[in-house]
Amino acid sequence: MLDEYGIDLDGKHVVVVGRSNLVGKPMSLMALNRNATVTMCHSHTKNLAQITKTADVLISAVGEVLIEEDMVRGNCIIIDVGIFRDKNGKIRGDVEFEKVNNVVSYISPVPGGVGPMTITALMLNTFELFMKQKRSLQ
Repeated sequence: MLDEYGIDLDGKHVVVVGRSNLVGKPMSLMALNRNATVTMCHSHTKNLAQITKTADVLISAVGEVLIEEDMVRGNCIIIDVGIFRDKNGKIRGDVEFEKVNNVVSYISPVPGGVGPMTITALMLNTFELFMKQKRSLQ
């Protein structure tokens, strides 16, 4: 997604909220590999809003509404990886999209943002592994 929108992380402060092995840690490494300065936050982080307000790029992967308008600064770029159903059955992300959307430069919607990218990458990886296995059997 970053490449598609021409977002360069070089020298930017990336804050990742969530430390899972599936999303948080890999996203942190990806940002580090792109020369970003990375701060990881999690359920025990004190003063979360103070840290998220410093982000040039905020990546949230928690699975509950956590990021509100007063937690981001103007022109921030937000990638919302979190997804869950709220008590009314509505699919939601970690970020209060309607409120935060007016403040930030870019924000990925939930649903329809990171999810389709994940499925595409999964399908591509599956196909590539299939082709690799097929070649090894010949």
